Amino acid sequence: MGIFSLLRKWIFRVLLWFVVLSFIWVLALKWINPGTTLLMKSRGNHIQKEWVDLDNISKNMQLAVICGEDQRYCKHWGFDVEAIKKAAEHNLKGGKKRGASTISQQTAKNVFLWEGRSWIRKGLEVWFTALIELIWGKERIMEVYLNVIETGEGLFGVEAAAQSYYGQSAARLSKNEAAYIAGLLPCPRTCGPNSRFTARRAQVIFYAMTRYGIELEYLK
Repeated sequence: MGIFSLLRKWIFRVLLWFVVLSFIWVLALKWINPGTTLLMKSRGNHIQKEWVDLDNISKNMQLAVICGEDQRYCKHWGFDVEAIKKAAEHNLKGGKKRGASTISQQTAKNVFLWEGRSWIRKGLEVWFTALIELIWGKERIMEVYLNVIETGEGLFGVEAAAQSYYGQSAARLSKNEAAYIAGLLPCPRTCGPNSRFTARRAQVIFYAMTRYGIELEYLK
């Protein structure tokens, strides 16, 4: 057997094991809540996080992140093709880069991967996004997302944000408070709920929550 045949056989085995192990990993996390992520570890030892089930997170908070991060969340299968096309067209014109990551993609990245930009990481993000859409479903993805997303300096999850910013649980967040937390997600460590950026973005999100909320079938 030639060296290239051995190499192909080795690559096939590695890929097969990766597929099997990643499938088992994702399947296990359908019921087991993720612990500390690589992003959390990169922020040091002094972080605040508290897992809460989706039933104990305000519907306002769930709706706010959908309106602010991924308005087609209930309709796509992990990737918003229309948003990707618009972002590509915008980026080709130059200026500030625009992303098109869905809540599903952000969840896959935060739970399974590391920070940074590379084609390898992006490829893995696509793979894990497809797996969680297939295995977890929308409600579990939302539950995990709201518990692992970075929400401030040393804060992870909306429960930690609600306690830190408003002195109450995530279950009691008002529409306005939820919009402010969702508004700071693009820059959680530098914006805070009182920045101009967060205030402007929160207004847009609040309007979207009022205007488009009834169309979000996941929350019915």
